[in-house]
Amino acid sequence: MAGSGEHAGRRRGRLAALLVDASTRALTAADGRVGGVYLRSGTPGMLRLAVLAGLPGPLFRPWWRLHVNRPFPVADAYRLGVPVVLPNATETVRRYPQFAAGLPFQFGSVYLPVPGAQTPFGVLTVLRPSTPESVDEVPGWDLLVQLAEDLGAGMRGLAEGDEGSVVWDDEPLCVRPPAARPAGGRVGRFTWDPASSAVTADDRLHDLLGVRPCDFAGTAQAFADAVAPADADQLLSALSDTAAGKPPSAPLHVRAGDGTPRLLELWPAPMATDASLVSGIVLDPGPAPSADGAADLLPHGVFCLDRMGLIVYANPAAQRLLGPGHTELVGRPVWEALPWLIQPPYEDHFRSALLSPDPVHFHARCPADGDEADWVAVSVHPGPDILTCTVVPANRMDTSVGLAPDDPVTAAVPEAGHTAPVGPSMAPLYRPIALAIALTDAVTARQVSAVVTQELLPAFDGRRLAIYLLQERHFYLAWETGFPQGFLAPFDGVGLDARLPGVETLTHGRPLFFESMQQLAAAYPGIPIDATEGARAFLPLIASGRPVGSCILGFDRPRTFSTEERTLLTALAGLIAHAMEKAQRYDTEAALARGLQQALLPRRLSAHPLVETAGRYLPGTQGMDVGGDWYDVVEAGDGLALVIGDVQGHGVQAAATMGQLRSAVRAFALGDHPPGEVMSGTNRLLIDLDPGQFASCCYIRLDPATGLARVARAGHPPPLLRAPDGRTHILHIPGGVVLGVDPQAQYPVAQLRLEPEAILALYTDGLVEKPGTDIDEGIAVLRVALEKAGPAAGRWHGRSLSGVADRLTATARHTPDRPDDVALLLATRHATPQERR
Repeated sequence: MAGSGEHAGRRRGRLAALLVDASTRALTAADGRVGGVYLRSGTPGMLRLAVLAGLPGPLFRPWWRLHVNRPFPVADAYRLGVPVVLPNATETVRRYPQFAAGLPFQFGSVYLPVPGAQTPFGVLTVLRPSTPESVDEVPGWDLLVQLAEDLGAGMRGLAEGDEGSVVWDDEPLCVRPPAARPAGGRVGRFTWDPASSAVTADDRLHDLLGVRPCDFAGTAQAFADAVAPADADQLLSALSDTAAGKPPSAPLHVRAGDGTPRLLELWPAPMATDASLVSGIVLDPGPAPSADGAADLLPHGVFCLDRMGLIVYANPAAQRLLGPGHTELVGRPVWEALPWLIQPPYEDHFRSALLSPDPVHFHARCPADGDEADWVAVSVHPGPDILTCTVVPANRMDTSVGLAPDDPVTAAVPEAGHTAPVGPSMAPLYRPIALAIALTDAVTARQVSAVVTQELLPAFDGRRLAIYLLQERHFYLAWETGFPQGFLAPFDGVGLDARLPGVETLTHGRPLFFESMQQLAAAYPGIPIDATEGARAFLPLIASGRPVGSCILGFDRPRTFSTEERTLLTALAGLIAHAMEKAQRYDTEAALARGLQQALLPRRLSAHPLVETAGRYLPGTQGMDVGGDWYDVVEAGDGLALVIGDVQGHGVQAAATMGQLRSAVRAFALGDHPPGEVMSGTNRLLIDLDPGQFASCCYIRLDPATGLARVARAGHPPPLLRAPDGRTHILHIPGGVVLGVDPQAQYPVAQLRLEPEAILALYTDGLVEKPGTDIDEGIAVLRVALEKAGPAAGRWHGRSLSGVADRLTATARHTPDRPDDVALLLATRHATPQERR
């Protein structure tokens, strides 16, 4: 077992090395500011951020986990296996509003799938300055594509034949990006070989340590003694852990011999093979970043952060104003040194400064002596490698801190003795906004439940979800994920009098939080427990004062729920309840519409010995899921009428109108009226009904004995005709306006001949129309597909017309988000005895 653990550790180290190398090289290639890699996780359907280069991980925790079906660019690149390029914030908002709601800043981004044998391993991503450039103008595009391919090849090598073993379930490795300009001797790099204990240092590290290369012993112990003699053991332990594939999740905070702070970052070296080499940097924040320490003399506070959130400088005024002294500020992450400054009201401003080029200004409450708190005005100015922050008491801020006199923040500065307002932050609103946006597209109860799985579980690191809906005073399980198979079955159908937390959270109207399974078992003795550890949250789903059901969140480990989290989860439960209530109404109407539609569509098509027909109908998968498309084959005298139509809209009204039109057309056809009269009569009927809808239609009266066909069209796409030799044409026959618009409309009739073994295709626009493309392009694609799908000339053996219909609708059947209904009607005529002679 030990050998197996060591092997896994080495493999993880090599994986981390590949990820860090690809992320940092991608930044250089694309002139980016942030790089990272998302990988598949051990939880099905989840991606995890494995490496983040150029940003402090704690500030971006909401994006550490993403569901593969979430409407985010990372998920699309992974799921579809294609690159996604967003040149600027405008394009990001247009294509991914949920993603933009959480990060509403001015930046562009690139996402490339990391190819595996069957599905991608993950996604390589780069955030870069916002530009109006097109996809083809992304700097270093070819190199980015090559980096993604090389990363995939490296991971296939690590997989050793089992690509499913390459997953990431830990926190992301946060690494420092390449510096935009030389660091002036404050940063030195090194590599350690655990096999020989040899340390190789660059010239800048020798300068930083004050050790000449010829005097440096080059061993791990000598290196540790030179960097941090008082913390040498901690440093050596971190080197060993990194070589075993477990690098520290944050920079090591150590002290030089004179007590000044130093930071160490460690990661497996990219060239590591059997024995994982370790690479790293030593950062000495050093003196003030301003020349000659000029910032030390400024009357207002100045402190500087690097892009990883480490405080690298604080002038005396900042130390006095912020409280901690120099040694408690410099060299520490800002969320540790100044935790009050990285809170939900303010953290969104720091994200903006890290991702956008413009400075941000806000007020914050700075803890003072005793229970009092002082308001301070903070300005954060972005830079390539350093964020420069100025801070002054809010009641004496002036334009010297970098604000214009008419700046809205300056205008809001209070007089002495008054309380300063806090600027609004997007951070605490992110999850409700993202969930609300996602729920607007969810119309069924299952879609609502899927959105909650994708949005709520990753946001709170949850692993289990159950949603119960209340029907006739009993709870019925509507959705579950993550629970052991069959565990929830005994709770399905329980009444309102059951003493269960999922029931009482609704009957009492308040959420229930249990920080451990022991707490849950103590509160509800004898309740079945699905795990020995973990936490649970039971949320009431109440919409407009009406009970809807309950939502259960499960966590794998015990955890506390802060006041903010409890408030947020309660608010999110309200959003879910309203969406679920709307979905229940929709499901009821959709069931009615589906039943109505099934009753109206033909169960069988009229037959003729010389004519073979095949029809297909596919409902749309967006919106009401039921529409007004229909097709029919009706006896018309001694011939057949082939009909296809499309009522505008979806839902019960569209289905009902479709039924009325179908009945009218059948009546006209059974009377063997000419096609033009059929169209005119149906048009007047629809206008008299006045349903506020219109419809397109194509009607063909076919004489099976001769193949003569007469065609009338009302705003419908043109038919296709596949000749016996395989050549397929679009029949551009004349037509009139759609039905239901003009009571005096005329519908010209055209003639054509259906040769034996030719195929006539009628279809609705759902089969050929796609968002963002011209319908003529879709018709041309269908023409080519029909040409390839039919039999070779004179060879119908084993090639049924039904099979052709299946092939023509295959793409539509496998399209998960089909925006419109699809109807298809095919007809072919067999030769008469005379024609066979």
